[in-house]
Parts: sequence; C-alpha cells; structure tokens
Amino acid sequence: MIEMKGMAVAMPEVAGHPNRTAFEGVLTMVDIPSQRAPSGAKGHLVVLTRRAAEAALSSLLGMALDYSPTLDRHDVRRKVGVITRAEIVGQKLELGGYLFARDFPEIVEEIAKSSRGGERRSFASARGERPQTATMHAAVRLRESGRWTEGCKLKSSLRAAAGQILNLTTVMRRIPGNRLEQVDRTGPTIRAETCAAAGAAGLGLSYEVTDVQLTDTRARVWTLTKVTFTGAAILRRDKAAYPDTWIELST
Repeated sequence: MIEMKGMAVAMPEVAGHPNRTAFEGVLTMVDIPSQRAPSGAKGHLVVLTRRAAEAALSSLLGMALDYSPTLDRHDVRRKVGVITRAEIVGQKLELGGYLFARDFPEIVEEIAKSSRGGERRSFASARGERPQTATMHAAVRLRESGRWTEGCKLKSSLRAAAGQILNLTTVMRRIPGNRLEQVDRTGPTIRAETCAAAGAAGLGLSYEVTDVQLTDTRARVWTLTKVTFTGAAILRRDKAAYPDTWIELST
C-alpha cells in the first residue's frame, strides 16, 4: 500500500500559453538520509521526517523554482518557474508546476534533453493513469574544473562560518548581571545542494528550507523535525544531496 498526501493550487487552463510549460519531478525523499551533506548542514547528512514534510507541504506551493547557469547550485535571482502542486507518495516528495518557457528557453531545453522517461514514477502513474513517455534522452555534460571545486569548498566554509556566527546571536540572549543564557535553537537555512560530484547524469532538484528544527545538532545525521520550504532549484544530479531526484517536462 502506498500512502499519499498532497495539495495543489488551482491554475486556470490557458491553451497554448507561450510562457507556461508544465513540469513534474521528485524534490526529495522523506525518512531517508541524504546521500551527501547539503549546504548549510555543516557537513552533516540530513533526514527530512515525513511528519515535518507533511506539515510543511503548504509552504511549498507558490514558491519559485530557480537555477544557476552552471546547474550546480541555487540562484534566487534566476527564478524560472513556480510550484503549484506537491504530494508525498511513499517516501518521495513529488511536485509539479510551470516553467517560464518563453523567458528561459535554455532551461526548458536542458530538461527535455535530460528526461529519464520510464524510470520515473510520475503524478499520473501514482493515480493509476498512463505515464507520459519522454521523447528525448541525453545526459547533461558540463565539465568541472578543480579550481571551481576548491572555490566551492571555500564558499561553503565561509557560508558555514557565517551561519555559526548568526546562530550564536539566535541561541544566546543577555540576562541581568551581564550573563548569557541559551535559548531555544532554530537551525540554519539548508539547501539540498552539495560541492561533491559523483558523476550522476541528468538533472535533479534541490529544496531550500528555513525555520529548521533539529533533534540533535551533534548527531552525525541531522533529523529535521520542522521546516518551512522557501524554494527549490534545478541542478545536475551529481550536485544534489539526494541524487535520486529528477525533473521532467509534462504535458
């Protein structure tokens, strides 16, 4: 038996809209640890609990889908689409929405080329309908230099250091007598992107969450018990903390 929970924003149908191309995909897994440490997790693997994902599902609707030209990270200034539906099917958080096809034809082309076809479980198949068949198959091949890798690691280290400084201001408060007292802790913003490269072909997805609550910040695997989704990004699967994610065009 497959347990499902989902929601959607009703969008009016506009036949042949030049700037609206539908997409669908898997954003992340629930109750399964990430295969790589995501950005903002300070080197820890993370696991998004099903309960946290279900509670945050509504925060995902209406959020933007972004991408970077190198398809390796989030770039909030390049918003190429909007998320209009999301559901949890088994241990997969699936989503769908629209890409701004006329404004960003290059990303639509990349998604078409990296289609996984029959390997995926789509919204249609989850409802017992015939899944869409992909028409184009190709791996995205972007060459990565060692210099970029070192730069990515440095950026990640600087981001982690900045996050630690910000966390200190949120977990401590001053009390009478010039003493400091620890208060309830809310974790950092986490993006399911990673500096590691494992050679997985095709395109995947990465979530961005904030208002993160953790069970134990010292654990090897961070358990996320509460999150708020603030966006998602298209990126190469070898740059995703969850390489089993995917995105495709849908009709």
